[in-house]
Amino acid sequence: MKKIITCILAALGLTTACGQQNFENADVKGFSSLTEDPGVMVLDVRTAAEYAEGHIEGAVNIDQGQSDFLEKVKASVPTSKKIAVYCRSGRRSANAANRLAAEGYQCVNLTGGILAWKGASMPVTTDTYEVDVFKTRSGKIVKFHALVHASIRIEYDGKEIAIDPVTKLGNKMIDYTKMPKSDFLFVTHEHGDHFDKGAIQMLSTEKTRFITNKRCADMFGSGEVMANGDMLTIADDFTVEAVPAYNITEGRTQFHPKGRDNGYILTIDGLRIYIAGDTEDIPEMGSIKDIDIAFLPCNQPYTMTTEQLERAAKLIKPKVLFPYHYGQTDVSTLPSQLKSDGIDVRIRHYE
Repeated sequence: MKKIITCILAALGLTTACGQQNFENADVKGFSSLTEDPGVMVLDVRTAAEYAEGHIEGAVNIDQGQSDFLEKVKASVPTSKKIAVYCRSGRRSANAANRLAAEGYQCVNLTGGILAWKGASMPVTTDTYEVDVFKTRSGKIVKFHALVHASIRIEYDGKEIAIDPVTKLGNKMIDYTKMPKSDFLFVTHEHGDHFDKGAIQMLSTEKTRFITNKRCADMFGSGEVMANGDMLTIADDFTVEAVPAYNITEGRTQFHPKGRDNGYILTIDGLRIYIAGDTEDIPEMGSIKDIDIAFLPCNQPYTMTTEQLERAAKLIKPKVLFPYHYGQTDVSTLPSQLKSDGIDVRIRHYE
């Protein structure tokens, strides 16, 4: 039996680790297959400077040399998720894999690191935005690029979808001239960290469908207007529903009044994505069902507190949750708070 298992692992490009190691090693071929699996997190444990010089697309960068390395990983991924880890040559990642395995993670280390990856002519990117990959009902790939705050870039079947693009937030700049033009562009409401006329213009062509609420369409001078409750068929495999997004706490209702702003539920080839916009845990969330991926905001007093977000998540029950629009709010405890509910909470750079 042991020989059979060893043969199977070898066929997959994997080898079991020896000695005190509690992780597997993979050659480039085996590691490549892991990077294509939406159920695997790809982790680059080099420094931020090394990561910026070139990394595997979709890899999350957490420096294993930092004192809070384990805490950052725990805040980003549940122990039930497999981690494919790499560094420059394989030494640091082996150390990181061993430490993570001791915490209950199932890890696979890239033998030879990114040097071996490049040596096999495998692609790397200098795009520093974190990417999460999912599969639709028919097996098509959907990629989510975490740009900033509430700005999300979505790739699907050769199409580009932009959510609330902004060019500047604090000291962070987004260069949309280096990104593909949008086929579909959604804006939830008029605030400057969601509605940026310049960003919309940079991402648009004459074929771009700009979909928003009435207020933003009036401000921009054009656009397809959706109100709360409206449904829109984008394509045979792509529908959109505009849902309410507003404040309910006394003293906050002026930020996002009821009926003005939109959240959106995108259904892409059966994959249901809830982009909440700026909202609190409103009663209407009780009718939002069968969500695969949810983006819920968390920065009081404008949107939800962490307690409100936890209640909203338990009400909606998404399979995967991205806290976003969180500014300086500490969202690091949410993965552990929602673990027993079976919700995969992923912390990305949506400050």
